Amino acid sequence: MNSDRLQSLMDRAYKLGYEYEQTYMGCAQCVYAALQDALGLRNTETDAVFKSATALAGGTAIEGDAGCGAYSGGVMMMGTIVGRERENFADPDGVRYRTSEMARALHQRFIDTYGTVICHGIHRKIFGRPFYIVDPDERAKFDEAGAHTEKCPSVVGEAARWTVEILHESGCLPG
Repeated sequence: MNSDRLQSLMDRAYKLGYEYEQTYMGCAQCVYAALQDALGLRNTETDAVFKSATALAGGTAIEGDAGCGAYSGGVMMMGTIVGRERENFADPDGVRYRTSEMARALHQRFIDTYGTVICHGIHRKIFGRPFYIVDPDERAKFDEAGAHTEKCPSVVGEAARWTVEILHESGCLPG
């Protein structure tokens, strides 16, 4: 893939992720949906994976103390494209290690940019404090601070962009 086409694909993934997070919220699903659409991978199988990401938003169950949903959504797409198949559970070829290598590359981009992959840690970086968004008052403060107008959409967009880049670098980008 030439560099202009790759850049266009990365930009499209970013734009879709950003827009989906602004519109629908749910960082893991928004990254995953952006990648489905940017990479032309929308089908029954990927829609089932999208559905499984529902509770991964906000650091899982919107508790904030687990991995960022945007990070999780990118890792889920890597697994969808490259992951170990159930029919090959024994994985004699070590597919799971290749997928983990790509996930570590995404992990490193999060560390380099946000210092963490944990939701509350990313909040500290981009908002200056974490929010416990299960609490309605905290959720209101989260929203007032730009959670779904710019802050989280930019994290989602970056995760989608980085995932495309890593898939390309790994020789696994579809199409």
